[in-house]
Amino acid sequence: MDMQTIRELQAYGFFFFTVFLVLILYGYCYHLYKSEKTGRRNYEKYSNLALDDDPSSNVLEKKQE
Repeated sequence: MDMQTIRELQAYGFFFFTVFLVLILYGYCYHLYKSEKTGRRNYEKYSNLALDDDPSSNVLEKKQE
């Protein structure tokens, strides 16, 4: 196997891995959108967590057992 073939395989691997990661990202975004649209989760509460991180703050969700 010569160096040119190895570089081509690296390029194809990089391309397909990038496409795979983009599909994972879009799938995750769709999951977030669908969860919020159906009312299972409200992710806006979680976005406020970064601003309101005081130890005396209210708990966002109770732990399900």
